[in-house]
Amino acid sequence: MLVRLLRRVLDTGRAALSGLRRRALAATKPATIAPIAGALADLRRSKPELVAENAFLRQQLLVLRRSVKRPRCGPADRALLVLLASRVRAWRQALLLVQPDTLLRWHRQLFRGFWRRQSRATSTARRAKVSAETIALIREMAAANRLWGAERIRGELVKLDIRVAKWTVQKHMRDARPPQRAGQTWSTFLRNHAGEIWACDFLPVTDLLFRPLYAFFVIAHESRHVVHVGVTRHPTDAWVTQQLREATPFDQRPRFLIRDRDGKYGPAFTRVAAATGITERRAAYRAPKQNATCERFLGSVRRECLDHVLVLGEAHLRHVLREYVAYFNTARPHQGLQQRVPDPAATHALRAEEEGRVRAVPILGGLHHMYLRAA
Repeated sequence: MLVRLLRRVLDTGRAALSGLRRRALAATKPATIAPIAGALADLRRSKPELVAENAFLRQQLLVLRRSVKRPRCGPADRALLVLLASRVRAWRQALLLVQPDTLLRWHRQLFRGFWRRQSRATSTARRAKVSAETIALIREMAAANRLWGAERIRGELVKLDIRVAKWTVQKHMRDARPPQRAGQTWSTFLRNHAGEIWACDFLPVTDLLFRPLYAFFVIAHESRHVVHVGVTRHPTDAWVTQQLREATPFDQRPRFLIRDRDGKYGPAFTRVAAATGITERRAAYRAPKQNATCERFLGSVRRECLDHVLVLGEAHLRHVLREYVAYFNTARPHQGLQQRVPDPAATHALRAEEEGRVRAVPILGGLHHMYLRAA
């Protein structure tokens, strides 16, 4: 009894599902018109409308034939379909490849593109009203007067009977005056304070008998001038302190002195620096870039001098370094100084004779040469 009841319930459910399926297919099936009824309806339509509908259908067939899996409409196809649909009253029934919403979306895109092009043409015509001479004058004023704004330049143009809009001045100002960030750059800040900064460091050297030597340099940041050079085998605290005294005679001292945390700088060095009015700035551990100017000079000493000289002893090293430092200060151009030498007086002396023959003076036995005009 229970089995029969279950069978009846299952049969009833299957019948209900099949009925719902038939109704859903009937509701979603596109409306079709019988051929005879369609032909009778076409008799009431005008000839241009029928021609447009045929072209509309023919274009869709062309797209369908050249497609492999899915019909793809290019920009030209979309524009042509939109144009033909505007000539067919029943375009929704004649549309087979895409949905009506897709065709309407294409029409909106073409509408936006059309008016975008129209606006661009209007703005181009508007820009053409400003003459090339006026644009050149705006850029010249902006480049020559860095403190002038758009209104100030516009006022100057009005004085010359040249009337342009403010946005026109702003636009052409950007071409002649690139935007700058507020405040000064690091290079400007360092250049403003370089005159008050010196730096010092040791350079270890090995002589002919593999004995250690130490060269001590003090260099000024602003001019790259080597203020002092000393050589010793035993860089004690007293010796380093004496080098500081010799580097700052007659109150010639910096405000800041950059040095590393080497143990050669003892308490006596710190006391003399403080008594002289020098503030020590110690670089961090393993941070040579914090004393970059001095480190670069030490590299130049090695590459341009010591790598090509066999050091015989302390006196020989002192003589070689003093000759190189004299060349470095008076004759060697520096890229950081726009190819100038640290000592301007030496440059003036070399240029005193403008018409003499140029002769070369050997430095360090011909390792380098200093060129000057013979009297």
